[in-house]
Amino acid sequence: MSKSVRVAMVQDNFPVGDIKGNARRIIELTQTAAGQGADLVVFPELALTGYPPEDLLYRPGFIAQVEQALESIKRAVSATNIVLGLPAVHQGKLYNTAAWLSEGQCVAEYHKQTLPNYSVFDEVRYFSRGHDTRVVALGEFRFGIVICEDAWEPAPVADAKAAGADAIIVINASPFHGGKYAERVQMLEQRCRENALPMFYVNMVGGQDELVFDGESLVVDATGHVIRRSAAFEPAIELIDLEHDGPVAVTKGATQALRQEEAIYRALVLGVRDFVTKNGFSGVIVGLSGGVDSALTLAIAVDALGADNVQAVMMPSRYTAGMSREDAEAEARALGVRYDVISIEHAFEAFLDSLSKVFRGTEPDTTEENIQARCRGLILMAISNKMGRMLLTTGNKSEMAVGYATLYGDMCGGFAPIKDVYKTLVYRLCHYRNSLGQVIPERVLTRAPSAELREDQLDQDSLPAYEVLDRILELSVEQDMPIDEVVKAGFDRETVDHVLGLVQRNEYKRRQSAPGVRITRRAFGRDRRYPITSGYRRN
Repeated sequence: MSKSVRVAMVQDNFPVGDIKGNARRIIELTQTAAGQGADLVVFPELALTGYPPEDLLYRPGFIAQVEQALESIKRAVSATNIVLGLPAVHQGKLYNTAAWLSEGQCVAEYHKQTLPNYSVFDEVRYFSRGHDTRVVALGEFRFGIVICEDAWEPAPVADAKAAGADAIIVINASPFHGGKYAERVQMLEQRCRENALPMFYVNMVGGQDELVFDGESLVVDATGHVIRRSAAFEPAIELIDLEHDGPVAVTKGATQALRQEEAIYRALVLGVRDFVTKNGFSGVIVGLSGGVDSALTLAIAVDALGADNVQAVMMPSRYTAGMSREDAEAEARALGVRYDVISIEHAFEAFLDSLSKVFRGTEPDTTEENIQARCRGLILMAISNKMGRMLLTTGNKSEMAVGYATLYGDMCGGFAPIKDVYKTLVYRLCHYRNSLGQVIPERVLTRAPSAELREDQLDQDSLPAYEVLDRILELSVEQDMPIDEVVKAGFDRETVDHVLGLVQRNEYKRRQSAPGVRITRRAFGRDRRYPITSGYRRN
């Protein structure tokens, strides 16, 4: 018997629903890893279908394709041991499964025991809960298998050890949010110390709608020390030799976590890239205003897709400052994108003329401001339709929370890259991006933010200072803190009541907004489900 087993940890991008393509990729990656001496190749959770497949799991044809693809994998790589994540039917029930394949057969199946049903997860909707422990021998070692959430509970890993496991394999589809890497490390260190076993944590990478999977697969030894971390936001094959005194890294990889701003920025880039390309768009359009939000969105788009696939459009009005025009053009030139200037003045005047009889006797208000935003939305959507490029919206989380956005205006578009990014974080991300190369003009980062929809307008005319607004939103939206506790955290009650009233009143807008990359613990998306119509008032 061999005195060591070489494990290949494969983190890769497996698009949801592309079962045949994923099967081909799994075969290719297995052959590559086997060529590097791997005895065991480990893939992420539900790699064969992508994660999360959602209601595709209800379609009999979908499950039939999974079963056909599994047979093709068994035939193609029969000489290699594989741990593969897939949905599998057993005795009439569907399970989130880790299948151990060897010599063209499925020699063991582990069914996920801890089905998450919170935040972005709703696995209870689709899967039955597993109950049995699985330990499989390879060479002189016995591997226990668990799936993602199972590792966050003590019992599944402890049960595998009790069944004789020498090491634990954890396959994952664990989505990113700021600080998630540190949470994983803390959990894995605890499990390893509790059980005196090493763990191989294999995570998916890639963007899927609003979710981004960051990879960062980990090997932790029996004493709780991280000995290898795979690259963040990139595919990788990590080779580890498991020897009697523990795991030994063969390939060189990163060991330190990314700084927060870098991690979030890279998540946004990957989320945009995968959403646009996986949905078959040739590129994107960005409405560039000269403000900070569109500046960050444009930089993300270029980093995600390349300058040739990004078009920026400046749409000035009578209220657009000269500095806004100058700064928008400067960034477009710095990034090398196509840049068009289309005035909305004639369209705005035409709408005002058409509505003059209906509006007679009224004073200008937000109605006229919204007409300008809708003129811009119409122009951008027309270009999007004609060019076959997706329109990216540029609104941030602070604005989306309180409804500081115009339906069918600046909310137009197919994807919202910074939808989950608070305004204060927008500035930090701009500074981070400029640290890689100056593309966002300094004046954009120092001038007071304005929608420029009326004379001398500033965001703070309608909203608290963003430092105040963002902290109130974080405490309330992400942490569900009661109003009294938010006030005790150092905020004026009238301000808190005003902000949270805006949050509640604008649920109808958020329901109509484009999806965007999730980078916080609770985004305005699949992990925050509030009724639009509600008589409840927060206390």
